[in-house]
Amino acid sequence: MHIIILGAGQVGGTLAKDLEGEDNEITLVDVSQERLDELHNHLDIRTICGQASHPDILAKAGAENTDLLIAVTNSDETNMIACQIAWLLFKIPTKIARVRDPSYLKNKAMLFDKDTPGSLNVDVVISPEQVVTEHIFKLIRYPGALQVLDFANGLVRLVAVKAYYGGPLVGNALATLKQHIPNVDTRVAAVFRQGKPIVPIGSTIIEANDEVFFIAEKNDINVVIGELQKLEEPYKKIMIAGGGHIGAGLAHSLEALGCQVKVIERDRDHARELSAELNGTVINADAADKDMLIEENIEDMDVFIAVTNNDAANIMSSMLAKALGGRKVMVLINRPEYVDLAQSNGIDIAISPQRATIGSLLTYIRQGDIAMVYSLRRGAAEAIETIAHGDSHTSRVVGRKIEELKLPPGTTIGAIVRGESGDEKVLMAHDDVVIESDDHVILFLVDKQYVHDVERLFQVDATFI
Repeated sequence: MHIIILGAGQVGGTLAKDLEGEDNEITLVDVSQERLDELHNHLDIRTICGQASHPDILAKAGAENTDLLIAVTNSDETNMIACQIAWLLFKIPTKIARVRDPSYLKNKAMLFDKDTPGSLNVDVVISPEQVVTEHIFKLIRYPGALQVLDFANGLVRLVAVKAYYGGPLVGNALATLKQHIPNVDTRVAAVFRQGKPIVPIGSTIIEANDEVFFIAEKNDINVVIGELQKLEEPYKKIMIAGGGHIGAGLAHSLEALGCQVKVIERDRDHARELSAELNGTVINADAADKDMLIEENIEDMDVFIAVTNNDAANIMSSMLAKALGGRKVMVLINRPEYVDLAQSNGIDIAISPQRATIGSLLTYIRQGDIAMVYSLRRGAAEAIETIAHGDSHTSRVVGRKIEELKLPPGTTIGAIVRGESGDEKVLMAHDDVVIESDDHVILFLVDKQYVHDVERLFQVDATFI
């Protein structure tokens, strides 16, 4: 696939790294030759220096023979215009734009509706702020979870938790899970121990500090979490450092959930605006002000969430909040090299906005009928929802039991969703389950280098027999 990526920032650069080794022809466009040189020295990609929306730059990048254009520059306007020009002049079939400003997103239905005369020709709109806000909101909904990923329109969720001493399942084999929670059907998709993946089988014994990915219906999530660790009390008192798009959006969502929210915003004018919008307290201060945190009773907060646009400020304020008695701290970190530093200094959850965004982009890059993709473990692993097609004569999966499938190494099937919209049935992927045409199959790959093998496995092909 020939892909043009406009913008070599954190998202564009990380995406180029992820896709470069997957038989893709990548061209990266940016106005910074220094940034392009830095990436070109480590990656087998083409680079073009210039304005992303200029027709001559797009032509130089090979737009005439491009399958996919991904516009992720820092300018919404550049991204949208680049997609429009890519269609009008070069007929690029799929165009994705990162759009961040709420005023554009509020009018998304009209601006990007292909049936509306004069609308912008953007096939997919990605908003990192919305993706991150939803990601954090789910972590609040499920106390103790490290990640919560939706499949099949939220019917099924893949959840990552750390197993702790005292959890009922810790020290026991996975085969005993059904005995512990006989009324809940769940499946463990992957286990990471000291950072290394273990493909789970019935005899796998869960150890303390294992990172366990399990899949279950959304109403059963808390029950399964309780098997792996002491179930935390619901989060009710939330302090948010940063009142930008993410902080403000999160505050609105959490207030609707019934949480008591305090927002710390350094800019006086913006703090005043937020105070008029929110029911909770808005504090005009530096989030790393120790005296302020003590005065605002940080020790009573269930969660402290740092989402300013400054990594160092997020990390320092969160470390301080933790030291002063904050129950749990979550931090937004843009630079990957800071993640280990943060987590080794007591921060509970580090959130990467580019990783969350890239998962959304991969849904449109993967081959086959893909409904959802998530990038996990800093891009090393993936969770995929793909749709099976064909019959027993044209498909390697349809009409076969799960135990009969020749899955790539390190790949597990977690669940299957079957049926028409509104009447779906969730089936956990036990060995005797037979896959049918149009089933949504949810897979976990501990090593994404096998993603093309998974794509080929689900392709319809009358010649494979």
